[in-house]
Amino acid sequence: MTMTATIAVLALAVPVGISLGLLGGGGSILTVPILTAIAGVEPRAAIASSLLVVGAISAVSLVQHVRAGRVRWRVGVPFGAAGVVGSIGGGLLGGLLPASVLMLLLAGTMIAAALAMLRRRGRPAAAASPGLALILILGAAVGVLAGLVGAGGGFLIVPALIVLAGLPASAAIGTSLLVIAMQALAGLAAQPALADIPWQLVLPFTATAIIASFIGSALTGRIPERALRAGFAAVVLAVAVALLLQQLALHLPLR
Repeated sequence: MTMTATIAVLALAVPVGISLGLLGGGGSILTVPILTAIAGVEPRAAIASSLLVVGAISAVSLVQHVRAGRVRWRVGVPFGAAGVVGSIGGGLLGGLLPASVLMLLLAGTMIAAALAMLRRRGRPAAAASPGLALILILGAAVGVLAGLVGAGGGFLIVPALIVLAGLPASAAIGTSLLVIAMQALAGLAAQPALADIPWQLVLPFTATAIIASFIGSALTGRIPERALRAGFAAVVLAVAVALLLQQLALHLPLR
């Protein structure tokens, strides 16, 4: 890889870190394309590298959100544990479905989640007290979806925590980082491509993204709840539309 490409990859680590710190998601969706399209990393190695990068950034960003009181442990721990189990089942099921079906499923789910977030009116944090059964069901369902498509965990976790579990957006983002860290590290341990991770690139990429995540974490506490929820929904919609356009381009070639 050329020096120019290396600089470009490291520069793109900044939005990855900011996205995770600010929105509690977007790490895998951004990291895998950066490593494959710009750095030329083999897809399987890029996925393993992404899990390492996202897990490390989420763990560090989590500390900042914990200090700010934006992590709901009683929700995040069982949600994450159920998500790890669900992602295993989703991964097995995903191997039986065409890639185009998986991408359309992800895009449709993201659009529905974004629209639900935009329609939802804010509730005080004290009202957010979902039962354990609901938390486990939500965690497993999100884990299955994330396992099916191999990415999109944060973009599914945050809407689920906001719309269905009733958490404020800032708490959902902080709690999402706990869930992502659990799922990423569990997924990394099961990755067959661990030996193929390009450490000379992934380590500086991770360090750069971690530094940028502090910016995102700091911004989370300064943005009003309603604006934060609307901004996250807009990002989710944008990514979903991009996925749909990509699938259309693949399956409806120009004449």
